[in-house]
Amino acid sequence: MAHILKTLNSWFWWENIWMPINCTWAHFVDREGLVFPKPHQLYATIPYAFVLLIIRFFSERYVAIPLAKALGIKNVRRVKPQPNPVLESYFRECSKHPSQSEIQGLAKKCNCTVRLVEKWFRRRRNLEIPTVLRKFQEAFWRFSFYLISSIAGFIFLYDKPWFYDIWQTWVGYPFQTLLPSQYWYYMAEISFYWSLLFTLGIDNKRKDFLAHVVHHLAAIGLMSGSWCGNYVRLGTLVMFVHDTADFWLEAAKMFNYAHWEKTCNMLFIIFSIAFFITRIILFPFWILRATLYQPTYYSTTPVIAYFLFNGQLLILQGLHLYWGYLIFKILRRFIFLKDLKDERSDEEEEDSVTDNEEESTKNGNKNGCGSSKHLLNSSHH
Repeated sequence: MAHILKTLNSWFWWENIWMPINCTWAHFVDREGLVFPKPHQLYATIPYAFVLLIIRFFSERYVAIPLAKALGIKNVRRVKPQPNPVLESYFRECSKHPSQSEIQGLAKKCNCTVRLVEKWFRRRRNLEIPTVLRKFQEAFWRFSFYLISSIAGFIFLYDKPWFYDIWQTWVGYPFQTLLPSQYWYYMAEISFYWSLLFTLGIDNKRKDFLAHVVHHLAAIGLMSGSWCGNYVRLGTLVMFVHDTADFWLEAAKMFNYAHWEKTCNMLFIIFSIAFFITRIILFPFWILRATLYQPTYYSTTPVIAYFLFNGQLLILQGLHLYWGYLIFKILRRFIFLKDLKDERSDEEEEDSVTDNEEESTKNGNKNGCGSSKHLLNSSHH
């Protein structure tokens, strides 16, 4: 096993994958004021990710919650349905949205009314949807990171020649020194996407969940690979192009949860403009042009990494087009129907119960599910 791992490691770090012709890893030893990125430095992104999770916990708890309350968002507790093995089993194994005939069959099986079975499924579905406050906290954290990252990225890049002339990203390659600002920019970005992967199971799940998983993995792979191959100048431009649009979306989400409709609409329109400029125009015609076309001027024999990185960048552009399509649909509905709703999110269903129904379930009569237990629990959990 040790021999197999050693062989795989030697294949992975084969110079012909990463380096231009006549370059080896020995050339990337720090010398004469030149500092190069080192693959082992990427291990630090894992503990940094946990540091970000700690920062996220405290920022959501002590900043996001007071801000949500100031914007009028209340911490509404969900009404939890009374445990029912029959309905719970059907909910998990068969369907979360049973048909009317299926509801009638379940009502007979549980010895309760159709209305109470419908209400049980409605409340059970609501338990799977994060509360508005939880969604606000998540959006606040992403907004905070993307905004800080965008500001920091501009500060790091505004005085660099490759920010204005992208040909400069290849001048002197691969012997380009690593700047301290580039180091911390990379560490923060990779750590952030690791932290998002760690919390995928508890964060608000949307219909494009799989697309987000692919995006996070592609982002980590791209940033880590560009770090190892010293494509850091291009990497910082890619990160900056992405972050400058994202914080507008998260800001729009926060005001949407607070029902500040005019502010939300304005922010979403700004985000849409920023998205189409950065992801649909700048990324393919500025970034991809620099990665696909310009390297051929510096080397007639592209290394294997050229195809690997550009393949991932093209996958990323495919995701941009997919999300651009979703944004276009939302904008079209907003323009023609004045309805600005994110189709990826599940809406909480209305839940009400009359006093007579509550009393009947509390008394455990024939309208309840069982003689001594009632189907619905009117207390808040």
